[in-house]
Amino acid sequence: MNIVSTLRPDEKAIMTYVSCYYHAFSGKQKAETAANRICKVLAVNQENEQLMEDYEKLASDLLEWIRRTIPWLENRAPENTMQAMQQKLEDFRDYRRLHKPPKVQEKCQLEINFNTLQTKLRLSNRPAFMPSEGKMVSDISNAWGSLEGAEKGYEEWLLNEIRRLERLDHLAEKFRQKAAIHEAWTDGKEEMLQQKDYETASLSDIKALLKKHEAFESDLAAHQDRVEQIAAIAQELNELEYYDSPSVNARCQRICDQWDSLGVLTQKRSEALQRTEKLLETIDQLYLEFAKSAAPFNNWMEGAMEDLQDTFIVHTIEEIQGLSTAHEQFKATLPEADKERQAILGIHNEIAKIVQTYHVNMAGTNPYTTINPQEINAKWDKVRQLVPQRDQALIEEHARQQNNERLRRQFANQANVIGPWIQTKMQEIGRISIEMHGTLEDQLTHLRQYEKSIVNYKPKIDQLEGDHQLIQEALIFDNKHTNYTMEHIRVGWEQLLTTIARTINEIENQILTRDAKGISQDQMNEFRASFNHFDRKKTGMMDAEDFRACLISMGYNMGEAEFARIMSIVDPNRLGVVTFQAFIDFMSRETADTDTADQVMASFKVLAGDKNYILADELRRELPPDQAEYCIARMTPYTGPDAVPGALDYMSFSTALYGESDL
Repeated sequence: MNIVSTLRPDEKAIMTYVSCYYHAFSGKQKAETAANRICKVLAVNQENEQLMEDYEKLASDLLEWIRRTIPWLENRAPENTMQAMQQKLEDFRDYRRLHKPPKVQEKCQLEINFNTLQTKLRLSNRPAFMPSEGKMVSDISNAWGSLEGAEKGYEEWLLNEIRRLERLDHLAEKFRQKAAIHEAWTDGKEEMLQQKDYETASLSDIKALLKKHEAFESDLAAHQDRVEQIAAIAQELNELEYYDSPSVNARCQRICDQWDSLGVLTQKRSEALQRTEKLLETIDQLYLEFAKSAAPFNNWMEGAMEDLQDTFIVHTIEEIQGLSTAHEQFKATLPEADKERQAILGIHNEIAKIVQTYHVNMAGTNPYTTINPQEINAKWDKVRQLVPQRDQALIEEHARQQNNERLRRQFANQANVIGPWIQTKMQEIGRISIEMHGTLEDQLTHLRQYEKSIVNYKPKIDQLEGDHQLIQEALIFDNKHTNYTMEHIRVGWEQLLTTIARTINEIENQILTRDAKGISQDQMNEFRASFNHFDRKKTGMMDAEDFRACLISMGYNMGEAEFARIMSIVDPNRLGVVTFQAFIDFMSRETADTDTADQVMASFKVLAGDKNYILADELRRELPPDQAEYCIARMTPYTGPDAVPGALDYMSFSTALYGESDL
């Protein structure tokens, strides 16, 4: 019956169909229930068996680990180094930190599994689980207790052993440090104590060596405590069974043996130094006596050699005579000085005798002086050689000074005549040029006679120059016999020649001025009297103020500009003074009827036919050829409004002729 294929099944069909299904499924459910019960029992049994197997394996592994670990913890074999013991402590810490915690967890899990298994067996009506022999929980707990007991003892042993090694390491390091310090201090000490430096030392060196040795003995005594400390530390290391005790003992023995050797060498050196000191003290006293005598004698000889070789510079007979007297006095002291030299050498000979007698090794020199007998003898020989050389030098210098004195007197005799003669002539010439005796021609004649006498005097000047050259060649720098020097004579002679020439020229110019201006002799005398009156300083020239006073006395009423214009005429070179010739020119211009610029311009205007300019042809027609060309070359072109080609300005030319504009 297929109810699914029926389009609309009835209720009866449905009931029938459901009934069939019920009977079919009811039988099948009973079978399934039986199977499930069997599976459940088997599953519990399988699970219990697996738990038993796991317990057995876990218990075996844990007991095996405990069995292996306890001997490791019970091992108390000590290590020699702190590093090894620290490694053991690190391994133990790894055990406590890494290895034991998982085992504690396994032990706990084992107990949990055992209790869970027993509970499941009891609930499933199964008999209780009995582990294999020795694997009971109590067995495991007992084994675990033994493990922890061994663990506790092992940790205490590790800490005690580390403390012991730490103490040993500290003592060993302390031993090494003290031993190293001591060995560094003793390094080279034996060689130093065995030195024979005192055999070649001076007394001062010996005393220094003794002081140094005394300091060393004090230092040696101070190091005694360190040696004892080193021995005590070595003993303690032996008692604590230090693993490297043999090397410590060997090093300690070397230090003690060396210490004993230092003590013996120290005593021997002390005795040798004291013995040498006594020998050298005797020699030192003689050295000191030699030095006290040799030093002043050597200074005397050095001073004598310096004086004998000194290059003297003298300028007079008296000075060289003084040097000769002093030299003779020095020669008189030489015999006594030779006796002193012999006494000093005797002291040195006594020292040499002592050295030879007692076999003293005198490698050093006299500590009180660098002077030796060879040096004394050499200097003495040098002094004796220099004495005759000095004698000869003084003789030669005495002769030279005598010749110099002759040259001085020769020069002075002439200079004392020539100098006053020049001064007298200068004064006479000055009087002739100022005083008004006779005519200008008489003064000129008189001056020419003076000039001739001066020229005739020239050979005496030349002779004096020759004497002066001899003085210079002889290097004579002073002359007490005269106040005149050649320079004074030269300057005076040149001034004399210049003065006579200038004075003659002034008189000649005065004559020309007088003749050209028609000045009478009386006027000339009047001009001279006026000039001399206002020449207050009597120098033959008036300064600006003197000239101003002269003009005022003559009735000039002028301002600064006018006075400046006049000064530019009488003092064109702007020297600030007015000569007698310039004064005459000015006075003659003021008093005489002379040509002026205006007069010259008026004359040119006549030649130009009353024009303001002039032509070159007009100049050539009216004037001589040379004067016409002179004017044409110097006249400037005329630029006025009435100018023609070739016009020349005669007005500016006329003004320039009289110095009123630039020509």
